[in-house]
Amino acid sequence: MATSTTAQAHWTITEAGGQFVVHGIPRFDLEGYIGNYSGRTRIDRLLFIGHHSVAFAPEALKLAIKALKETVDVRRYQIAVEQLQRLAPDDPDAVLDEEWMEITTRKTAKESEKIEQALKSYKGNLIKESIRMGHEDQGNHFYACGDLIGAHKAYGKMRDFCTAPKHIVDMSLALIKVSIEQNNFPAVNSHVAKIRTLTRTAEEEEQMKPRLCAAMGLFHLANGAYRESARSFLETPASLGATYNDVISSNDVAVYGALCSLASMSRKELKSEVLDNSEFRNFLELEPHMRKAISYFYSAKYSECLKILEEWKNDYLLDIHLHKHIDALYERVRTKAIVQYFIPFSCVTLKGMAEAFNTPEEKLAKELVGLIENGKLMARVDTKNGLLVAKSTDPRSQVHRDALLIARTYEKQARMKLVRMNMISAGLEVKQAKTSNTGRGSSAPEGPESEFVGVSHQAFLGMKNRFPSGNASSFGGWGKQ
Repeated sequence: MATSTTAQAHWTITEAGGQFVVHGIPRFDLEGYIGNYSGRTRIDRLLFIGHHSVAFAPEALKLAIKALKETVDVRRYQIAVEQLQRLAPDDPDAVLDEEWMEITTRKTAKESEKIEQALKSYKGNLIKESIRMGHEDQGNHFYACGDLIGAHKAYGKMRDFCTAPKHIVDMSLALIKVSIEQNNFPAVNSHVAKIRTLTRTAEEEEQMKPRLCAAMGLFHLANGAYRESARSFLETPASLGATYNDVISSNDVAVYGALCSLASMSRKELKSEVLDNSEFRNFLELEPHMRKAISYFYSAKYSECLKILEEWKNDYLLDIHLHKHIDALYERVRTKAIVQYFIPFSCVTLKGMAEAFNTPEEKLAKELVGLIENGKLMARVDTKNGLLVAKSTDPRSQVHRDALLIARTYEKQARMKLVRMNMISAGLEVKQAKTSNTGRGSSAPEGPESEFVGVSHQAFLGMKNRFPSGNASSFGGWGKQ
């Protein structure tokens, strides 16, 4: 797709500034793709594409401008128009609608004042429910205006005025959504945990589980914990549907879950936990190429799997949550593929391996050396004969090492058990009093750990006098010190 000189200059400056630019044409249809989302995340994704895709930027920005004029978010409207001006200055939409901006700004200021006055009135009446709803209205207003910091603060103030578990759940869900858009993922984790402690019935858990699993999947993905992210997405019920499209779509669950699984799970796990997962199969039906890629990897057809991933790479680089992790995920999948390919062999030719992975032989050799140096591939490269040779190990020595490790572990456990038995025999455990203690102190807790509470160093030393000296060794050698 040809681009104007102005646009080319803009993308050159963007790349020079350290930002990534996707020059290839994605496989998705923009309107069909963006139709999976609603609310703020729909606009965020359009703006993200408008800032990084050479092929789709003008169209994405025009759609974003149209959507923003249906909101009261003047600041992001201005950002979208200014970006379009850099790419297509002659486009009719690349002109700021000053009248709309002025009217909208006055409207939001008036609404802010109205909500603030109502909240002051509620606080004067000291009615908790009214104050809670006032803070919620204020949070919703800030969120609509694009003030995520103000929205987060307003939603957080609801906590002191919640009078029912449902109120806390609603507050936490609002905070999760805002935190995800702020990339404040530690807050997402804490609010998910809070909701899970409040869901007491099976019906409540079933209702909350789709959104909570999806949110935790994004939390783990943001932290680079791909295995945990995969498990969260694999556990997401298919009932998620379109209920969370203002945060994440079902298509995203399929792609994120599949990629994280490929990067972190063994072939056996891919079969049992992904391909045979009846719930996740519903998501994979939305992205059939990802199911095909996993099937290829499980069937040891690694080049076909990697080819599919490469074909869809431009799409994933334009995903607002996934783009930061694409290089790491793809590298892990490729490393796993190379290691798995080599496992059945004691020796393989570099030429044959290069053909299998559709990679130049010289480039593959350098890649293999890197894997060997990082300890990911137990082999050596024979450059003279063009071979990759597995390192031989001595099974007898390995058995001896394993046996010694087991013996040391057993000895440590046995010594700890003997110490515990002798402490109980010596009457050194502290048990909870039967009557309640009304003084300043509190009674010792019950349970296995109570047997060790309050045992002083002098008490341990005194144990030597409670038993014959011949039994000192039963304390793990302590009596000899």
